[in-house]
Amino acid sequence: MLRLREDLFTNPIWQALQTHHRRFALSAGDACRYPADVAPFAAVAASTASALEQLSSLLEPEEVLSIVAGPIPSTTGLRIVDTIEVLQMVLPDDVTPPPGAGAEVTSLDRTNAEEMLALTRRAMPDYFRRRTHELGSYYGIRAHDELIAMAGERLMIDRHVEISGVCTRPDHRGSGHASGLVWQLVQRHRRQGLVSWLHVSAANQNAIALYLRMGFKVFNRIVLRKVARG
Repeated sequence: MLRLREDLFTNPIWQALQTHHRRFALSAGDACRYPADVAPFAAVAASTASALEQLSSLLEPEEVLSIVAGPIPSTTGLRIVDTIEVLQMVLPDDVTPPPGAGAEVTSLDRTNAEEMLALTRRAMPDYFRRRTHELGSYYGIRAHDELIAMAGERLMIDRHVEISGVCTRPDHRGSGHASGLVWQLVQRHRRQGLVSWLHVSAANQNAIALYLRMGFKVFNRIVLRKVARG
């Protein structure tokens, strides 16, 4: 089993925005966020009142962003809209992708932005935006020239790349598309000496079961808080 630096993954959005995704960071003191059309995520260096107040200044009225943080006092100018428990899972380096994984897969880019948005609206509304594909490489599967499944990369922390955006159109589920796309990404990561990991809601038992069958292991639990100004 891989040994991961726990300090990096307890605040993953901050780590990504301070390193590999620094070019996307909109910052105010000890707070930062992605542009709204890239990803609905923000972070603070630590859950202090001053950092949370700085984060509040980065939000537009009525905008909702997700952060990994401790309790959030109302005096900071933020209110909690929702709280979600999330599992962090990693694929150990002794797990080998099956032969032929990803044979039907095609690359996706900015020319596919609209159809990627349309597909993800069914599975993960609000989490995928028009420019999310700029965060990493994305792959898809087509049927009759329509995008029916996709997956890609999001956060990158210390050569550990998050697999994200995994979704399949409802009428095509159960065909192995999700696992095929994930294996495609894993193969790419292995060639580059990278480690594959992911986030999944603790309530999403179907996705958790799929990742466990593929060999992913749970290594941490975090709380994702959706916050807004006010």
